[in-house]
Amino acid sequence: MTASASNADQLAATRAALHRVAEHVLAAALHAATGQIGLVPAPGGFRTQAFGADGRFLAVDGAELVVGDHAGSRRTALTTVRAAADFADTTPGFPAHVYEPATPLALDDPLTIDPGSARMLADWYGLGADAMSLFAAEIPGDQPSDAWLWPEHFDLGITAGAINYGASPGDDHITIPYVYVGPHNGPPPGDSAFWNAPFGAARTIHQIGTAEEAAAFFRDGRARVLAQATARPSRRTP
Repeated sequence: MTASASNADQLAATRAALHRVAEHVLAAALHAATGQIGLVPAPGGFRTQAFGADGRFLAVDGAELVVGDHAGSRRTALTTVRAAADFADTTPGFPAHVYEPATPLALDDPLTIDPGSARMLADWYGLGADAMSLFAAEIPGDQPSDAWLWPEHFDLGITAGAINYGASPGDDHITIPYVYVGPHNGPPPGDSAFWNAPFGAARTIHQIGTAEEAAAFFRDGRARVLAQATARPSRRTP
């Protein structure tokens, strides 16, 4: 899986379009029903958890919106936020009292989704989810959270022991998918070869190709934070 599988402009446009759908359709519908906003990875993309007595869910699969419940599912091509919300029978627009939406509520702007880019992002979320599951099982004492795909930043992440670990589809600063380690107190001083981002450390899709490699990166970041926290200045005897 490499970023060269998709043109950079197509990837950026696809990520922006899917982010809008995640915020203004899926998370908006989930919040209206449950008060929650966290999404989860799914084959082909991402989805809400099932909610309501009928097990209703909304999902993005490639360039399609899927609406389902216990009785079955139906799907349609993603064209605009308004059309997607109408198909899902929900009111579009993420509630601003929860947080200021990261994407515009442009109801009728076309959603430009490249299938190859959508597949890349879905695979990246899947890799991240597998890595976080492997890693979290190793550190129960850190009380790792569940992995959620947060609609604000559109990244999949967990928190464990005052450190964030996650998989991002890319953003304005790192334009291709990457995994990250973000200590709550900021990166330890020194070791700039590892701590290569203002928030901590990041490794891109060019550097991470498997869930095992991503889990090893998380493990390394945690070890470096703990080593710094337990380090003590040496004392010289008179």
